[in-house]
Amino acid sequence: MEAEVFIQAEDADGSWTLLSLLASVVMVFGGALPYVPQYQEIQRSSNTEGFSTRVCLVLLVANILRIFFWIGKQFEVTLLLQSVVMIVTMFAMLHLCCSVHSSNRVSTKQHRLTDLDVRYFWKWSSFEDYLLFCFGFAALCAVLTLLLLDSAMFVEALGSLAVMFEAMLAVPQLLQNLQNRSTRGMSVKMVLLWTAGDAFKTAYFVMNESPAQFWVCGSVQILLDAAILLQVLLYGRAKLG
Repeated sequence: MEAEVFIQAEDADGSWTLLSLLASVVMVFGGALPYVPQYQEIQRSSNTEGFSTRVCLVLLVANILRIFFWIGKQFEVTLLLQSVVMIVTMFAMLHLCCSVHSSNRVSTKQHRLTDLDVRYFWKWSSFEDYLLFCFGFAALCAVLTLLLLDSAMFVEALGSLAVMFEAMLAVPQLLQNLQNRSTRGMSVKMVLLWTAGDAFKTAYFVMNESPAQFWVCGSVQILLDAAILLQVLLYGRAKLG
């Protein structure tokens, strides 16, 4: 009898370990999944007007900050890997957008990071400028982290900034839809996957007792996702991408 109970307990532990591993894999790669339909939509239409590249800015800043937060306060490695995957994904989106802009450009005038023109911040013509900006931002974070790593206040501030930026992920898209008074060119599948992913990761944060910043961020993101879906209903022009 005791042997049967022991075997059942082992099976339960094995099942839980498998589920935990699966949840971790979903966390690492699930955040990048919503951008697949948007990437395909941009490729298909050769038009980036429906997608706000400032979404990429928000996520790049948030995930760079999260990596340095991890250095100061080591939480789950899963979330660190998620940040790396998300950074690669955002660079892929920016590279595509730059390629489309380049092929559609009528004017020969190009806007570069080195122009230091705030009117064209994050509207640069070359993908290399986005890489340079992110490298510079990461270098600044590295120097500050090296100098202030022993400060608990600084480390917590890094974490708070990271989740604050991530919580604002949907804001650029929300504002762009509002400005265009349309969701045409935006992949509705992307937003639906955002919503599903945010709900999943918020539950993951709560269950794994992650720092409070993370589940607060997830809750805010769910509300913003809902607001964009409401825009889809109001404008009634979005196409499933």
